[in-house]
Amino acid sequence: MVAFFSAGALLGLSAGFSPGPLFALVLSQTLQHGIKEGCKVALAPLVTDLPLIILSTLLLRQLADFKQILGAVSLVGALYLLQMAYETFRCGLQETRAEGSAPQSLGRGMLVNILSPHPYLFWLSVGAPTLLKGINAGQPWSAVSFVIGFHGCLVGSKLVLALMVGKSRRFLAGDTYHRIMRSLAVLLVIFAALLGKEAGSLFGLIRF
Repeated sequence: MVAFFSAGALLGLSAGFSPGPLFALVLSQTLQHGIKEGCKVALAPLVTDLPLIILSTLLLRQLADFKQILGAVSLVGALYLLQMAYETFRCGLQETRAEGSAPQSLGRGMLVNILSPHPYLFWLSVGAPTLLKGINAGQPWSAVSFVIGFHGCLVGSKLVLALMVGKSRRFLAGDTYHRIMRSLAVLLVIFAALLGKEAGSLFGLIRF
């Protein structure tokens, strides 16, 4: 359970602090309308992700006997995590700028999250396979802990971001933010390697 929670927390932290549509909206709402509005945007994944988690998990469960397909999904997940690692590391080297602004924070945050391809790609290639691994091992609470760890750190990191930006607009240009992002990038590469090993096992290329 600790391993599943830790994996979810790592992925949630990386997704939470990495620039993207929701990240930019948190920044713009906080800078223009205050911390409260930025926090509303941060809560959007709690509303939009549940149907996606259920559907992606059910879909992959139907494909449980098709190891080649699951191997391809795991490989896509590994490549996706490597892309996340690259983008995360790059964020640790340069200053991030907020773009755009919008009123009605929670509604706009939900819309941005629904229209973004990242949640769909994450849950189909990384999240759902991890959940099924826990469920198939007879550890449903491990799967639950993964979801809690992921969303706790995803939403929590964006709430912290809104607070930090609201109180100190120099946070995104500071050394602390950049060190955090580079460290997360290294951890993502390790996680991608583990997922790649899983893909090799499903393809029959790795037998240990």
